[in-house]
Amino acid sequence: MASEPPLLTMSGITKSFPGVRALDGVDLDVQPGEVHCLLGQNGAGKSTLIKVLAGAHQPDNGTINWRGDPVTLRSPIAAMRLGIATIYQELDLVEGLSVAENVYLGHEPTAAGFVVRRKGARSSTAALLKRLGHPEIDPARLVGDLSAAQQQIVSMARALSHDVRLIVMDEPSAALDPDEVDNLFRIVGDLTADGVAVVYISHRLEEIRRIGDRVTVLKDGRAVAGGLPAKSTPTREVVALMTGRNVEYVFPERPVHDALPDPVLEVKGLAREGEFAPLDLSLRPGEIVGLAGLVGSGRSEILETIYGARKPTAGQVLVDGRRLKPGSVRDAVRAGLGLAPEERKAQALLMLESVTRNVSVSSMSRFSYGGWLDRSGEREAALKATRELSLRPDNPSVPVRTLSGGNQQKAVLARWLLRGCRVLLLDEPTRGVDVGARAELYAVIRRLADEGLAVLLVSSEVPEVLGLADRVLVLREGHVVHTAPARELDEPRVLDLVMEGTPAS
Repeated sequence: MASEPPLLTMSGITKSFPGVRALDGVDLDVQPGEVHCLLGQNGAGKSTLIKVLAGAHQPDNGTINWRGDPVTLRSPIAAMRLGIATIYQELDLVEGLSVAENVYLGHEPTAAGFVVRRKGARSSTAALLKRLGHPEIDPARLVGDLSAAQQQIVSMARALSHDVRLIVMDEPSAALDPDEVDNLFRIVGDLTADGVAVVYISHRLEEIRRIGDRVTVLKDGRAVAGGLPAKSTPTREVVALMTGRNVEYVFPERPVHDALPDPVLEVKGLAREGEFAPLDLSLRPGEIVGLAGLVGSGRSEILETIYGARKPTAGQVLVDGRRLKPGSVRDAVRAGLGLAPEERKAQALLMLESVTRNVSVSSMSRFSYGGWLDRSGEREAALKATRELSLRPDNPSVPVRTLSGGNQQKAVLARWLLRGCRVLLLDEPTRGVDVGARAELYAVIRRLADEGLAVLLVSSEVPEVLGLADRVLVLREGHVVHTAPARELDEPRVLDLVMEGTPAS
């Protein structure tokens, strides 16, 4: 592979936005048929670089060579015509259109130059889906009715509907369960075997080891390392390059609890038919309890039912001994519950609003007087809450959409701190968050617990659950199969339980 001429060479790429130099002389080369992994913390320049490659941004300086020839990528269409396709983390599919219509959107098969041949598009789409190992997806089905994994397959089919030679995948495994990740890697292997190159972006270093050939690391808009061997470069070296420091301990020290107060949250026989079986759970102030299990095991559904976003078919939730109204978010929030959902951009944040408004939105009654809003008081309260969490930048007036993933998550946490939350429900708290920011979030979560908050944590990453939680409930297919202090578990044991475990007696 290394002896072949590069398929793509980007040299000295720079790109600036008002007040920000996003890329500062970045070099990247990609060989035919390789998986080239792009790593870096949020804000390192990864998104800007791939948008330059996709033709969505024009570089200020630098050159791009494609198959040895200089090119100018003036638009995404120009990039696609060359054979460069980009699959973004936030999939840009049209949910109201069919699978086939999405696959051929913008280059529909035509007859006589203007009549769309729907039958031909569906037939071609079916062939692409079969190539990707998903012949069960109906080309006539609406994309909005598909699962996240199936939608990602549709995005890949759309890329392959062109004569694609390079595919950029931005966090493709973020919403997938382990079986779906295995299928993704099989597809990538088939593509690279056909000579298609893949630029793969992920925060999960174990995936880079498994799928990558070479790694380029970005930091502060610069490529601090290029062409590192993905499988043999030590993790500590990669993390040090990404963060500019050695990360010796990712998780904060777990305290020893001699005695904890009475439970603040009690869950008794809580169940939702078809989602999770009757569950008993207690949570004390100062305690972090983790729910471990595969996607589909009922973890998120449990959190949402406790929070009142779903109505249980059986059981009850009590806070300080008082039963909450089933299926009532209002009652849960009034009792002191707060939820940081898995999809924070879609379910928690007002992306076009300021950090201030995102932090204050659940506490607006504090700043409303006779129909007037005390904007100064609102801003001061939000600033205090965000400073407690070291949110950056230290300016609550900026739009929340401009923040990195880790700081967006801090904005969600600040909302519940301002509200006076007593029980914090965290669903995938570090999804889409880079290594350095993860360590900060772990420290924040542990500090909040040490200050008396009760935390119920869901994560797809077993090491995260074991590293943060005091106690762990292991779920399989909606049943609790094991409960134990985190110190008594390790990753292989938990994985055995989620794959083969039987319900605990």
